[in-house]
Amino acid sequence: MQKVIIIGCPGAGKSTFARKLRDVTNLPLYYLDMLWHRPDRTNIPTEEFDRKLGDIMKKDQWIMDGNYG
Repeated sequence: MQKVIIIGCPGAGKSTFARKLRDVTNLPLYYLDMLWHRPDRTNIPTEEFDRKLGDIMKKDQWIMDGNYG
């Protein structure tokens, strides 16, 4: 099992670090912003976000990048 959560304030370099870590570890990378926002930049319902996040968290390997509570 290999799981990494990268959190921090906007502009702190989370995504840059996450991409570099992905390149070194070959772990799948998930951006919480891409889960939360639709292509038109509106948000999905909280229940849908929680379900999608839960599906990812059940996997054995991942890197997550975001700052959601």
